[in-house]
Amino acid sequence: MNESISSALKNWVPIKLYEEQEAAYCRWLYTGNETFTDPFFDETIGKCWNLPENSAMYKTVSNVEILREWSQQIESISPTAFIFHVSRCGSTLVSQLLGLDPANITLSEVPFIDAALQNELKKNNPSSSLVKAAINFYGAKRNEQNKYLFIKTDSWHVHFYRQLRELYPGIPFILLYRRPDEVIRSHQKRRGTHAVPGLIDPEIFNLNKDEIAGLNLDEYLAKVLESYFTAFIEILQNDQLAIAANYDEGAVDIVKKIAGATGIRLRQEEIETMQLRTGFHGKYPEQKFEEAVLNTGIPAYQKNVFELYETIEKIRTAEIKPA
Repeated sequence: MNESISSALKNWVPIKLYEEQEAAYCRWLYTGNETFTDPFFDETIGKCWNLPENSAMYKTVSNVEILREWSQQIESISPTAFIFHVSRCGSTLVSQLLGLDPANITLSEVPFIDAALQNELKKNNPSSSLVKAAINFYGAKRNEQNKYLFIKTDSWHVHFYRQLRELYPGIPFILLYRRPDEVIRSHQKRRGTHAVPGLIDPEIFNLNKDEIAGLNLDEYLAKVLESYFTAFIEILQNDQLAIAANYDEGAVDIVKKIAGATGIRLRQEEIETMQLRTGFHGKYPEQKFEEAVLNTGIPAYQKNVFELYETIEKIRTAEIKPA
């Protein structure tokens, strides 16, 4: 590690990946003393734009090769675990609970990581080091307390499982999920990116345009969830480091499960603080969390995804043993 380069790059992160005249570039952002403790990465980044280092007339830009080179010159924490999820299943709250400990760096749905994964998919180059280089910057050790790095992916990143497992072969992958009707109900109130046709390439979900033509929003989301649950089943049956966690287990118990998988010891006072935090909304920490239980029947369009959900439940409860 080059100490002078490491010092100069401290608190700088890649923020945008773009192409111009067939060359790939990276825009940089200075984060100052901000820590990634907000429910979503973008919220923290929003606070950083007003820092003087980001207010100059000229943008701070480099080519991606420099990003790869510099990433090897900084003191960084390797990922402790990745948290994959099907959306609206408590993953944001789990990330928030992990972030209560200053020893943990928690990254929640980082846009640059998504851009790098999708860029590599388009270029058919799954072994590229761009994703790993970016994560090195986000996991840079900012103080002596930092020891662990947790990365909550975007929900569709389960379809990049092979690329991420190739880059990080020895760490736990947490697969967080929830009853599909409850996920769909949440999106009916406020739809996420993957729940609206056309915002994400349907091929990422292994869907073709003919297959989704004419579907309403809920039917489309059910198809997307089918792709997630199918991927979860395949991973759980073949990856000994993959761990299933159901929303119904409760956020604190899921954190305990993650701690057990990663060798982290939780103190009793940490657990008590987490229990207090679970009384509030994961995405809106100032709001108390309340949600009615669904007692309605399963619509026909959800039949397939519910069957997949039940299969995952059997794997989680060890009724089906992974291969």
